[in-house]
Amino acid sequence: MPELIKLKWTPTAAEGLPRRDRQGCDYEAYVPDPLVGRTIAIDGASAADVADAERAVSGLEAAAHGLADSEAIARLLLRAEAVASSKIEGLQVGGRRLLKAQLVQALGQTATDVTAQEILNNIEAMSAALQEQKPGRPITLERLLDIHARLLQATGLEGQAGRLREVQNWIGGSSYNPCSAEFVPPPHGRVPGLMADLCQFCNQERLPPVVQAALAHAQFETIHPFIDGNGRVGRALVQLILRRRGLTANVTPPISLVLATWSRDYVHGLTATRHHELANPSSERKALDGWIALFAAATSRAVADAQTYEQAVADIKSGWRRRLGRVRNDSAAALLLDVLPGAPIVTVRSAAALTRRSEQAVNAAMPRLVEAQILSQTTIGRRNRAFEAPEMLDAFSDLERRLASPESDTRHSPPARPVPRRRPKRR
Repeated sequence: MPELIKLKWTPTAAEGLPRRDRQGCDYEAYVPDPLVGRTIAIDGASAADVADAERAVSGLEAAAHGLADSEAIARLLLRAEAVASSKIEGLQVGGRRLLKAQLVQALGQTATDVTAQEILNNIEAMSAALQEQKPGRPITLERLLDIHARLLQATGLEGQAGRLREVQNWIGGSSYNPCSAEFVPPPHGRVPGLMADLCQFCNQERLPPVVQAALAHAQFETIHPFIDGNGRVGRALVQLILRRRGLTANVTPPISLVLATWSRDYVHGLTATRHHELANPSSERKALDGWIALFAAATSRAVADAQTYEQAVADIKSGWRRRLGRVRNDSAAALLLDVLPGAPIVTVRSAAALTRRSEQAVNAAMPRLVEAQILSQTTIGRRNRAFEAPEMLDAFSDLERRLASPESDTRHSPPARPVPRRRPKRR
């Protein structure tokens, strides 16, 4: 059974704080049931939602194999998922700003955009984790610690990177004590055992992948094993499970973008799964069933919007090829068209690396792409010349806007969170 452990908070450094934050208090920390061995029953409607979600993800994965630029699309969907996960944490950065910060970093210059750096850490952490996670291979605590270490590198909390917490944390209320917290996770002494149980659960195959991912994510957020970065690691865990179960291999459905849009339902769904020993068993099952149904719906919605985006990219590339005219398939100009969806802002150096052509060949191709209005020149960092694909950046902004709309259409359903503005259409 879950436990509510009664504890006493005694402030240690209270000088300079308001009176209410200097006082101690009694509080309750929540310890969830282990996942391994727990009986999970979902109703017919939720089971159908799960089946629909898994068919949708499988369809997205299968379609990716037929795309010549599937690697570029996969990179961009991964970026969308990592950016969305960061947005839930309150880190707001537009796509153009993020891409420029990434290029500044690649040039070896000192990063000055701290918020963008945190999101780039999230992209790098998720990318590395998914590359290492092969179907059937176990998800380990060490892998989750590595994700966390990458997230917090070059931040003010780097000293806590890659380590389970050794203090009590809490959600909501005061920054100085848990007395008025909305939720208090388990005491730190319980965390190692709960994480061992969670990893064991993640490596089982008795439940459908989407159900397993939904339950593992909720349990991770309840344990809250780190000082900071729990949400981002918990959402990366979702993608690791889908990858381990073989549901995805190339694509990363941007589930976090939908959960960020449905933030009220997302928080309510997570909270409802934290039942206690006095709760009615039927209400517990209903809460868990509701969370699984919500997660499955978010997965289906993420796939649908990703497919719309893929079609937009295909249409943009068709227009590019018409405007560019006849070029050799192995030329730098032609190869650039294939890499720009995944890297809409490039320097000559980064474009050469992506196309595996010389910087001289890429530099010679740039004027032709600019003349065809595929690229426009811009500046990054300390006046470094770069080139951006405005249509691709607009398509990515449209994806963010669509995913931020509760009904997937900003014309009828305004965005539920900050999103890039839609730029005037070019003539």
